[in-house]
Amino acid sequence: MIICNKEDVIKAIETNNVKFIRLQFTDIQGVVKDVEIPVTQIEKALTTGISFDGSSIEGFVRIDESDMVLKPDIKTFAILPWSKDKGGVARIICDIHIPDGSQFEADPRYVLKKVMKEAENIGFSLNVGPELEFFLFEKVDGKATTMPHDYGRYFEFAPTDLAEDIRREIVLTLTDLNFDIEASHHEVAFGQHEIDFKYGDALATADNVMTFKYVTRTIAKLYGLHATFMPKPIASENGSGMHVNLSLSKGEENAFYDPNREMQISDTTKQFIAGVLKHIKAISCISNPLVNSYKRLIPGYEAPVYITWSGANRSSLIRIPSARGKSTRVELRSPDPSCNPYLTFAAILAAGLEGIKNKMDPGKMMDYNVFDLTKRERIERGIETLPSTISESADYLEKDELLKETFGAHVHDNILRLARAEWDAYRTQVHDWEIQRYLNTI
Repeated sequence: MIICNKEDVIKAIETNNVKFIRLQFTDIQGVVKDVEIPVTQIEKALTTGISFDGSSIEGFVRIDESDMVLKPDIKTFAILPWSKDKGGVARIICDIHIPDGSQFEADPRYVLKKVMKEAENIGFSLNVGPELEFFLFEKVDGKATTMPHDYGRYFEFAPTDLAEDIRREIVLTLTDLNFDIEASHHEVAFGQHEIDFKYGDALATADNVMTFKYVTRTIAKLYGLHATFMPKPIASENGSGMHVNLSLSKGEENAFYDPNREMQISDTTKQFIAGVLKHIKAISCISNPLVNSYKRLIPGYEAPVYITWSGANRSSLIRIPSARGKSTRVELRSPDPSCNPYLTFAAILAAGLEGIKNKMDPGKMMDYNVFDLTKRERIERGIETLPSTISESADYLEKDELLKETFGAHVHDNILRLARAEWDAYRTQVHDWEIQRYLNTI
């Protein structure tokens, strides 16, 4: 059933015997929050919204200005296909407002909407297709471990891939939630998996990323397992990325496709790439927000490190897959699934739009394996690297005026505060590796 208005929501609630509604939103760190209301409160929620204490949400407001309001986005209404024993449960993703009725400017969803409006004003809409990877780990005494659920490798199947049924259950659940699933498979590392869903506009896709993570964790829990989107949970294995496929539409046309140009890509494509490459070090603070994110971004594990662009070459940070026509797109390979997708997509789009507005040049395309180059060869060719720590990427974000303007001072300052707190918490710890390496030798 397609939900278009309040009447559709009421009808769906009655038809599916819904008893509770989960009002969901996402904080600055990309963590889903929700408040559950009985169905008797749905009229109030859809009309005036539901109040909550914003000062208790990381990065939102101070205690002296704490009143905030959740206003449901009706289009996101969905029946959750579990916990039906005592009546159905539905969820609605909400926008955050302040008591005077205006939108809260630090709501990540609102930040993305603003940049999408900027693109719309010059005739573009952004389509995004993320590829999320995750691990399934065993639990011991109810606690998550880093023991893989299976020992399959890339594209393997039963009996080495023990998660076929779990992935199918996730896919079926997502399909019930109106996802258009394209593929699911075992990934490279033990216990690692990927499920791909069809691209959509940036806002709907960011909503879907949050729903995807929520569903995956829930289904894993029902199977007695733990699903994690931690970028690098096992030191010796590949980490989990969230490659982001991007294209701009202009009306019904793909603005990245030009059959008369080299590689059949438009000047707009190159300009968009140039803008993203210019700001990618600062974007990393949003797209790779954890200390652990940078344990994935190292050579040798298929993760992108070098700031280059290419055709289908997977060693580049940005590549252009071979499909053309309406499927022409660019793939940014550095983000990981721990990120806030609203802020990540907003940052990427803002950078790409700057490249288009200023007709920027991305430089020479790298049509060879950058991983095979020596450090000296990379320096000679002017190939730079991504930041190596969250602290370094925070320094780039602090100086990036475009992203500060895109996010607004409130979001920008809080991202920096959280990144530096993350780094300080990490660097002041003495880790087991140090004890084992130094205690008996120094």
